[in-house]
Amino acid sequence: MNEPIESFEGPSGDSALVRMLYPAPAERRPGAILRWWEKRRLPYNLIVGASGLAAATLHTVVHGVPPDFFTGVVAVGVFANVAYTLGSIVEVAVHTLWGRKILPIGPVLFRQGVLFSVGLTFVLPTIVIAVGAVAKILGWVFAG
Repeated sequence: MNEPIESFEGPSGDSALVRMLYPAPAERRPGAILRWWEKRRLPYNLIVGASGLAAATLHTVVHGVPPDFFTGVVAVGVFANVAYTLGSIVEVAVHTLWGRKILPIGPVLFRQGVLFSVGLTFVLPTIVIAVGAVAKILGWVFAG
């Protein structure tokens, strides 16, 4: 009755995006889990980098290039990779603590991490830029 669930299949489809976001879970050993995560680091960085590039382009068009632009780019890249590494650490810890009593969490953590990182690198700065632009316009309207 309390047998562990061994696998989960995500949405059907054979697109590269579906395969990346709904991959087969890693073999259930710490080394295999870490390899599973490292195999996906480059696609993660490409996705986060593309969203950051879009946000940086928008910021540059609206406000110009800030003096600390490259420092910010490096900081976001480092933070994103530290957060990514935490995904594998959490999965290894969960596997060590509970083993096969729960579903593998790597694919879920990966999807949530990608979404969170894209949100931080694109959506949040875009909102800040939009609010700044509205504030500037309101300043012109009410100052003149």
